[in-house]
Amino acid sequence: MTEPHQPTADGATLETPATAGQQPVTDDAKLTCALTHLDTRAAAEARNRAAHAPTIAEQVAAAPIDPGCYLWKDAEGNVLYVGKAKNLRARLRQYVQLTDERPMVPRLMAATAGFDYVVVGSEHEALVLEINLIHQYRPPFNVDLKDDKSYPYIAITKDDVYPAIKYTRERHRAGTRYFGPYTDARAARATIDVVRKVMPMCLATCAEWKRVRRQLEAHPEQTDVVALAQAENGRPCFDYHVGRGPGVCAGCVTPEEYAENVRAVEHFLAGHRGQFVSELKAEMADAAAELDFERAARIKRRLQVIDGLDDKQRVVLSGSQDVDVFGFWREETIAGACVFVVREGRVSRTCEFVLDKGLDVGEEELVSGFVKRYYDETSDLPLEVDVPVELADAETLAGWLTARRGRNVSVHVPRRGQKARLAEMSVSNARHYLARYELRTGYEDKRTNEALLQLESALALDEPPMRIECFDISTIHGKHTVASMVVFTGGKPDKGQYRRFKIKTELDEANDFVSMSEVLARRYAPERMADERFGARPDLLILDGGKPQLTAAMEQLGELGLNIPMAGLAKSDEELFVPWDDMPVVLPSGSASLYLVKRVRDEAHRFAITFHRELRGKAMTVSILDEVPGVGEKRKRALRRAFGSMKRLREATEAQIAAVPGIPAEVAHEVYTTLRAWDEELDDGRERALGEGTAE
Repeated sequence: MTEPHQPTADGATLETPATAGQQPVTDDAKLTCALTHLDTRAAAEARNRAAHAPTIAEQVAAAPIDPGCYLWKDAEGNVLYVGKAKNLRARLRQYVQLTDERPMVPRLMAATAGFDYVVVGSEHEALVLEINLIHQYRPPFNVDLKDDKSYPYIAITKDDVYPAIKYTRERHRAGTRYFGPYTDARAARATIDVVRKVMPMCLATCAEWKRVRRQLEAHPEQTDVVALAQAENGRPCFDYHVGRGPGVCAGCVTPEEYAENVRAVEHFLAGHRGQFVSELKAEMADAAAELDFERAARIKRRLQVIDGLDDKQRVVLSGSQDVDVFGFWREETIAGACVFVVREGRVSRTCEFVLDKGLDVGEEELVSGFVKRYYDETSDLPLEVDVPVELADAETLAGWLTARRGRNVSVHVPRRGQKARLAEMSVSNARHYLARYELRTGYEDKRTNEALLQLESALALDEPPMRIECFDISTIHGKHTVASMVVFTGGKPDKGQYRRFKIKTELDEANDFVSMSEVLARRYAPERMADERFGARPDLLILDGGKPQLTAAMEQLGELGLNIPMAGLAKSDEELFVPWDDMPVVLPSGSASLYLVKRVRDEAHRFAITFHRELRGKAMTVSILDEVPGVGEKRKRALRRAFGSMKRLREATEAQIAAVPGIPAEVAHEVYTTLRAWDEELDDGRERALGEGTAE
């Protein structure tokens, strides 16, 4: 007999058998069975919810159209990227649909598992929030400083009754004004020394200043009493005796007088020295009129210090302009940044940085990200910011800087004139600073080693490819076809091993398959493999091209009985075709291995084109001059000796050609006329040749 079904807490029923000779099922057993059922059902519901969880695209479709900031996150909830948007839904959709063409977007979305967003009231608020969120999370896909070290600043403790000046690397505190950043610590310390020669001010490290500060903090309402006590019992510090301290420790200056010194120092550090110098000259004249020659002499020494600074600083802009000029030099995954801080038309300082992004992000992304980071950490704001590329958020950025400075700040791209030349100088400085950084840190060697290990793994090699050989074909319609072989040893160009080949096979049109087969047959022939001048057997063979070049190489090396690891690099998508897989190997964008492979390919391309142009130029020179009546071998040699190249001969005037010894006027006229006709024919045919598929 079976007892009736009994309901559980969730409405399910449990069948509890009770037969003769058996103990009835206890209430505890029934409860345990019911809870087990509930757990199973809850797990099923969780799996069902997971199966029907909205996709990222569905979540984006539900995002608001308001301005705000968005945070892409990985599966662990770590923030990968922070951005701002005028319309959150539209901006997020660009990521999901991959219509944002920045190189880093596919990698970002591949690592993304979800996102958050914060709605704000305006684009200006979104910009401020974006800067704060980047500062808080330091997302890996946002532009940041490479070494992430703290840079030195010059700070003035504005909250003190007697503010002091100090050299510091501290995070910005409320009540303290910071000038910088300075990328040269010695320059920052030297600036403090110069400032105190110009206008006496207490150092924050001075023991006497700290003592006065403690007394004022203990009795904040008794400033006058403390000052009087210092005047009667204070001990003047050493800086006071040498004219670099105002005498706070001895009660020699009132808070009001000291505040004037502080104001002057702030103007000086901000680069606005014109008004300051005028005030010093007026004060010196007053002292001289009052026959206070000692004070006048002190002021004169201060003016001489300022004049000495002006001698060292080059005038770069006409007029009294306050401009920050940004320059960038990008490499594959890092970039150098240089900021020329121009105040009153003079470069007051130069700041240089290394960024952790380079060609792997768009130029606008790099520039915009760094400019925001830079101005988030400095209070020294100009009236104009010059950047190398148009920024989509330039207006919002200018509004943010304007609100902080209290005066209108503009963002421009200099096109010509003094500012454009200064922008070129900043780019040059960024390039040199990046080169110094790479040399100092051994960055190139580390990156090269990383690239070789990545290639070993990606291409399933037995060992890192210490010797890489790469071939490229260059031709125009099968004419003057040549091939280049470049060698990278240990990931670096080994130019002593470079070789170039003239293709001997007669071709009616460009045929890279045949040309590649020939050059590989010649390079890897047994006699060449035994020739020390051609070096050792390569660990990896790279072919510029894709599947066709790889197929040609496989067939040719198969005939020679050689088994050399190889890959064909497609030009369009930077994919590596390999013999052992129908699908190409895709190296991660921005990776060291992709950078090395592209560098090898580009070097082979450059070397091939150089040789091809050289042969083509010689051939054209001979063929054209052979068509000119009266020009034989002797006169051809005279023209080549006089002009050095066909290009210069084509650019020469008839009179210049006639001036060559041994060239009569009538022959010079024929040469000039023939060259002009050839130039016109070349111009007419250039576009047609390119349209037919020039392969260099």
